[in-house]
Amino acid sequence: QVQLVESGGGVVQAGSSLKLSCVASDRTFSNLAMAWFRQAPGKEREFVASISWTGGIRDYRDSVKGRFTISRDNAKATMYLQMNSLNLEDTAIYYCAAYRLMLGTPNRAESDYASWGQGTQVTVSS
Repeated sequence: QVQLVESGGGVVQAGSSLKLSCVASDRTFSNLAMAWFRQAPGKEREFVASISWTGGIRDYRDSVKGRFTISRDNAKATMYLQMNSLNLEDTAIYYCAAYRLMLGTPNRAESDYASWGQGTQVTVSS
């Protein structure tokens, strides 16, 4: 399984921006759909955004549409999450995940993702 490492989290004020990165350990990344999930304190982990292996299909949860942008650079084996207009409800640990099948179409089901990073903390303050 591909190894994933997230970075870019931090403490920011409401209305600010952050860009998360997820670096994969090998070139199988380019054939894998990817996703970002997050887990807020006391809540279950939830889907944030996904991107197909080509980058041509992207999906977002409603609460982040228009504020977050998922992207990938297969040459660098890296996925990104640009987060703008952050609000208090965005505070969470953010995880990147790789889909379980090569060339598969991403979805929102946590159980369909086989590889996970360790997470990066995003804290939004008022």
